[in-house]
Amino acid sequence: MTIWCRIEDVAGRITLQRPDALNALTHAMCLEVDKALDAWRDKVSIVIIDADGDKAFCAGGDIADLYASAQRGDVTYGQTFWRDEYRMNAKIAAYPVPIVSFLHGFTMGGGVGLGCHAAHRIVCETSKIAMPECGIGLVPDVGGSRILARAPKRYGVFLGLTGQRMGPEDAIYAGFADCFVPQALWADLKSALIHSGDTAAIAEVANEVSPPDIPVDIETLFAGRDLRTIRDRLAEIDDPAFVHARAALSRNAPLAMAAFLEMIGRLGTTPTLHDALTLEYRYTSRSIAQGDFIEGIRAAVIDKNNAPQWHHANEPDVPRDLVLNMLATLGDDELNLEGIG
Repeated sequence: MTIWCRIEDVAGRITLQRPDALNALTHAMCLEVDKALDAWRDKVSIVIIDADGDKAFCAGGDIADLYASAQRGDVTYGQTFWRDEYRMNAKIAAYPVPIVSFLHGFTMGGGVGLGCHAAHRIVCETSKIAMPECGIGLVPDVGGSRILARAPKRYGVFLGLTGQRMGPEDAIYAGFADCFVPQALWADLKSALIHSGDTAAIAEVANEVSPPDIPVDIETLFAGRDLRTIRDRLAEIDDPAFVHARAALSRNAPLAMAAFLEMIGRLGTTPTLHDALTLEYRYTSRSIAQGDFIEGIRAAVIDKNNAPQWHHANEPDVPRDLVLNMLATLGDDELNLEGIG
């Protein structure tokens, strides 16, 4: 069993059960979550999403399956996976009863889509949240672009371009989580929620957290939609705080980063989740046939040489027409979110 969906007392419970794979999310698991949410709509007072194991809530989507399908020349598997996953993400955000997610360890990519659109998102001492998609030739997706667009002072742009991991304080500041509860208290909190359905129990055990130490230059350095300009600004800054950022922007996929900046520009600071998912799907649905996604998986997961051969890696700018093409309407194949939220 890779996921366990059941009702306990007044709560619907969804537990990821792939700890050896860092609870990576498969297409089948997405469908199970979607099916459970539909079935429980009038049967539970609360939904709790958590995961087995010590290392991860969910470290992302199972990209090995996507790579295998692409090697067979099948682009439709990825498109179907993303379409169903994004509909699930939207359903979580719009669910009529509170959803509470417990985000321990790694929560990245698909894990963000599963856990970070819940009404109550709880982090702890071990939480490490990130959107590292530009490092594998994708844009931050699963609705993550909306959270990044809404983050204060261009911090979301910094996080999306670099893939930097957030601890609990950063995650709360950036809008990926709501509160910090020490992990030692989680079992009792879950029990209280299961029996009462009353989310007031969360506030009773939540700890206050100090604001993270965010470099003040981020808002200026990461302004605008021009990837080349951001790189040039970083090159001129002699600040140890940006060593990782400079390395990430030279390492990640140029087309994906340029498209992400375009997406953030279009979404503005008050985007809807539907708008974000629609833009994301335009990119991801094309990413296997037209982007760098397969090369990114090869370098990071299959060959593990961390030496991707990106398109436009040796060019000063990514051609804007290619960016616009990756985000152009899909016509009849646009993501359909009708009836959700």
